[in-house]
Amino acid sequence: MKIAMLDPSLFTGRYDDGLCAGLAQAGADVTLLGRPMRATDAIVPQGYSYAPRFFRHSEALRDRLGEGRAFRLAKAAEYGLTCALGNLDAMTGADVTHVQWLPLAPADRLMLDRLKGRTALVHTVHNADAYHADSGLQGRGYRALLDRFDALIVHGDTTRAALVGQGVDPARIHVTPHPPMRLAPATPADLAAIPEPAAPRILFFGTIRPYKGVDLLVEACLSLWRAGHPFELVLAGKPFMDVAPILDPVHAAGFGDRLITDFGFLTEPRLDAHMAKADLMVFPYRHIDSSGAFLSALHHGKAMVTSDAGMFGTLPDGVTTRVPAGNAAALGQALLPLIESAAIRQAAGARARAYGDIMGNWKDMALATMDIYRQVLRA
Repeated sequence: MKIAMLDPSLFTGRYDDGLCAGLAQAGADVTLLGRPMRATDAIVPQGYSYAPRFFRHSEALRDRLGEGRAFRLAKAAEYGLTCALGNLDAMTGADVTHVQWLPLAPADRLMLDRLKGRTALVHTVHNADAYHADSGLQGRGYRALLDRFDALIVHGDTTRAALVGQGVDPARIHVTPHPPMRLAPATPADLAAIPEPAAPRILFFGTIRPYKGVDLLVEACLSLWRAGHPFELVLAGKPFMDVAPILDPVHAAGFGDRLITDFGFLTEPRLDAHMAKADLMVFPYRHIDSSGAFLSALHHGKAMVTSDAGMFGTLPDGVTTRVPAGNAAALGQALLPLIESAAIRQAAGARARAYGDIMGNWKDMALATMDIYRQVLRA
């Protein structure tokens, strides 16, 4: 079976890599179609091919333009032209085109209309609400795109229920588990670049967006600092929002020395170094379907505090310490015993690691995905 795996922006490269390698191991001929790889991309194709079919010209301008408005406009223009007029042979020549991300809905519609009937179309819906309703033009019209696919893959019943609530035919929705992921390991240089903890260290990592609740975490930490509890907070990742209003109260209250920020695009080894040096990790999301950040952290065996949104609400008791989404006071109460007791942290971390060990693997997910492909091709 010939598979074209589509992630134009390489938005979930680690996920793409795991699935493509698993499909190749299961006997499929797989090509991952994305943008030109950057030096910071950590994936190395194993058993499958990689082809840079998107954003080739705008990526060549990236160093000159930076990643501001001019670069985003160049990317959007190029992507629109590719979708409307570009060569689609890599997709039409495949039995199945499996789309991971749809980066610009108005342009994606043009490409999907050109592909319909020429290849089976499958889409993994990572978030039922496109870009967590934080997308503007980028995600406008996303729901209508779902009707163009022969099958939709989701990673939990929460996402399935959300799609059914949006009017998607349940027969077209297939649930497969999302295996844990491992980022590229930290190098000695990455580890050396992260300061050693001077007190118990809380880590938030990943892209920083309003729905992820960083403001709730900072509010909870401020309350605990004011009550005299010593610990550090690390925020590591690229902000897609103004973080100054969130961080200014920390400095105004005199706790700036307990806050460590590592803002910007961080490589996988750099993120792995942060996880290695953390004592506990927090995922205070207001809403979420599934979280790649959480799944990439399980093997570190650190205590986890999460909201009860999306996949977090379906986890077995004890895997994480759960709090109601959007509740900073409850978050602070959940953090306190973990800050105060290394024994409690270690026990919680062991439960998280044990759960990751039984969650399944990419081979099993690939076999389930292949079965979905066969169902679509038989229809």
